[in-house]
Amino acid sequence: MREIAEETGLIAEILEHLGDIEYEFQTPEKTIVKTVHHFLLQQTGGHLTIENDPDQEAVDVRWFALDELEKQLTHANERRLARKVIEWARAEE
Repeated sequence: MREIAEETGLIAEILEHLGDIEYEFQTPEKTIVKTVHHFLLQQTGGHLTIENDPDQEAVDVRWFALDELEKQLTHANERRLARKVIEWARAEE
């Protein structure tokens, strides 16, 4: 929750764990394996900004309409997780 607040400016609560994506990349010195945990969140405060990101890891932050979400994602595993959010939203209607 701390990273969400730092990198997006939002205060939120977790509604559901969507899944994890693991990937690896090379640096000149070593292979780094990284796991990204994805959650469906509900905003409870804050406002959208990257100004408080202490390590300047975030380049941009913005909202997308659900029907545009899949088009914005590059990787199939990210689109799979986005479909879970869209299905969740439809079930809530």
